[in-house]
Amino acid sequence: MSRDYANRKPRAGAKARAPQRKKAPKRSFPYFAVFVILTLLSGFGYFLWSINGSSDSPVTSEPVQQPKKKTVSTATVEAPKKVVKKDPNALPPKPQEEWTYLEELENKQVEIDLPQSGVVSSGIYQMQCGSFRQESQANEMKARIAFQGAEAQVRRSEGTNGIWYRVVLGPYPNKREAEHNRHKMQSAGLNGCIIWLWE
Repeated sequence: MSRDYANRKPRAGAKARAPQRKKAPKRSFPYFAVFVILTLLSGFGYFLWSINGSSDSPVTSEPVQQPKKKTVSTATVEAPKKVVKKDPNALPPKPQEEWTYLEELENKQVEIDLPQSGVVSSGIYQMQCGSFRQESQANEMKARIAFQGAEAQVRRSEGTNGIWYRVVLGPYPNKREAEHNRHKMQSAGLNGCIIWLWE
């Protein structure tokens, strides 16, 4: 048998009781916490007062000596010397140079071997920057080299491996000029250039 408690009517003669609320206990004033805070604040204030002005006066560990008494005759009295204050932003004096190599190099002589005029180098140098099976690829590299301010030739060569198209720069009268152009090509991203002596 089920009962319906939700719709149940109160009994006759029973009074409806209102729920009673408990009263919150009264809190007393926190005297102890206020006392601790005031003590800490007064201690901190005393600490600040005690260190005030301590940075202005330098701390000296040596005992202060009493100045000796001087007997000054009334006839000759020296005027006190003026104290000159130094500018904190002034630069220090210029240091004296301690180097002697300038004087030593004045009398030195350097001997170098210069080639005589009219003497041709023993060989001519060339530089190859690529070798391709297709002529169009060789012409593309030739155009990239032309953008760097150098002139290249595409040479066709036949061998046992078939037909190749080589991209060649030069001839150069000496290896120094060839190396100079190779560094220029390396800065442009062409790292496969090879220099050889062509006699």
